[in-house]
Amino acid sequence: MLRYLPFLLVLALWIYAFIDCLNTPEEEVRGLPKVVWVIIILLFGEVLVGPVAWLVAGKARRAPVGGGAPGEPSRGRRAEWVAPDDNPEFLKSLKENKGEDKKDDEALLKDWEADLRRREDELKRRESGEDPQPPQA
Repeated sequence: MLRYLPFLLVLALWIYAFIDCLNTPEEEVRGLPKVVWVIIILLFGEVLVGPVAWLVAGKARRAPVGGGAPGEPSRGRRAEWVAPDDNPEFLKSLKENKGEDKKDDEALLKDWEADLRRREDELKRRESGEDPQPPQA
């Protein structure tokens, strides 16, 4: 089993480089046209020259996302938020919606309390014998 491992690693690298080349937009390809890179990867895949050449020299790599203050776009790119609580607009929308939700919750709570009082009154009347009919659900 161990003797097949190098072959599987070469195959995995070859497939990764091929799919990465196909999925890369044309404007991010460096050096040669995209079609030429696909041919190089396919022709020289079994000796690792094609896939390694693509990964080293063929694709323009992006700078890391970090580097600036949290929440600021880095180097002219739009901000890529990691989680919703990192996004100031999302947090602002939560604060705005909180007042409306609180009003809705208070109205719902008042309705529940009124319904509970009504049921308690009906139950007391039934137990005292004033209202022989069970309430209609």
